[in-house]
Amino acid sequence: MTSNDTHILVVDDDVRLSHLLSRYLSENGYLVSTARDAAEARRQLDSMAFDLIVLDVMMPGESGIALTRRLRVDNDVPILLLTAMDDSQDRVIGLDAGADDYVGKPFEPRELLLRIASVLRRAPRGQGSESRPTRFGRFAFDADRQELSRDGVIIHLTGAEAGLLALLVLRAGQTIAREEMARESGNPGNLRSIDVQITRLRRKIEDDPRLPRHLQTVRGRGYVLWTEP
Repeated sequence: MTSNDTHILVVDDDVRLSHLLSRYLSENGYLVSTARDAAEARRQLDSMAFDLIVLDVMMPGESGIALTRRLRVDNDVPILLLTAMDDSQDRVIGLDAGADDYVGKPFEPRELLLRIASVLRRAPRGQGSESRPTRFGRFAFDADRQELSRDGVIIHLTGAEAGLLALLVLRAGQTIAREEMARESGNPGNLRSIDVQITRLRRKIEDDPRLPRHLQTVRGRGYVLWTEP
C-alpha cells in the first residue's frame, strides 16, 4: 500500500490542529477525513473504510481511549493516539486498550509521518494467500494475511499485535529479546509497550493467559513462541 491510496481519519476536537494535520498529511500524499469527536468518528467509520485513525486522547465526552476500546470489539483498523499526557502509565493504558502506537504532544510533523508509516507497515493485509498457517493448539496464524483464528473463527488483531505475532512465528522456538522486538516494531527503546502487546496477545492465543503454554517469557532474555511441527 502506498500513501496515495491510504485514507486516514483524524479525530481531534482542536479544530486548528485538525486542520493543520489534515493539510500536512494531504501534502504528503494521504487521503484525509476529519471528525471532531468520537460520535462523529463512529458515523464516518460506519459509512466508509479507513486505513488508519489518528486519534486524540483528551476529547470532551467519549475519550480517545474509550473509543479505542469500543472499536476493538469488532474493528482492527490501526489506531495512533495523540496524547499530551506525560505519565507513561497513561500511554500504557492506551496501548492496552488496543492502540497500535502513540505520539506525545507537542510533536514534530516528521515524527508523526514516520510513526504513521511504521503502523501501516505492520497493519494486517487483506490479500489472498496460499501459505500454510502456523498452528499452536487451537489457534492458527496466517503470516501473509497476518490473520489469527481459533477453531476457524477469526480473532481481531491490531496492526501492532499482528506484526509482533508475525515476528514470533517467523522465529518460532527462538527467544527474541524485547529490545529487538521494539526495534522491529518501529518504536526502539520502548520496552514497556512490548510487554503490553505480549499481554494482549496472550489473551488472544492462550486458553489461560496467566499460565501461557505457547507464548512464554524467558526470564532476563525475552519471549519465545512454541508452535506445532
